[in-house]
Amino acid sequence: MHSGAGVTGANEGLDGISWNVVGQTYTPKLLSNNAFLWHAMIPADTFVPPHIHPLQDEWITVISGELEIEFGHTKGAPSVQKAGAGDVIRMPRGEEHGIFNRSGADATCVFGVAPSRKLFDLFTALDGVTDPAELVRLSALHEVDFLPPPPDAQ
Repeated sequence: MHSGAGVTGANEGLDGISWNVVGQTYTPKLLSNNAFLWHAMIPADTFVPPHIHPLQDEWITVISGELEIEFGHTKGAPSVQKAGAGDVIRMPRGEEHGIFNRSGADATCVFGVAPSRKLFDLFTALDGVTDPAELVRLSALHEVDFLPPPPDAQ
């Protein structure tokens, strides 16, 4: 774990790590048993399919750009909420959510989960994975349950 005192530089990841997860760049900034934070660059027209963290609370602080969050995907028409720079998105454990960048411009943000559980290890396993079935399989092994993407996912 990387819970010791110190500074993770603006352009650095823990131990120099950076991952490509579903076309997005994730850079880990803090890791302890209690919390995991990572910086994300989310290119225009990319998304994280609807999923559930059954054992973690998740949040996003948007630094630049705009994201759309869809809640309640399997409960009928999802609730779509937009977030821009400075906004915080709250995704409590068990809440279905998908994260979409439909703005036409890149977005940057800081994600966090608490507790950390297996998410750091999941991102390590997913680095560069492009096969959706493999993404779903690996995620299920790491306590993240993906749902079928909506028909208009982009």
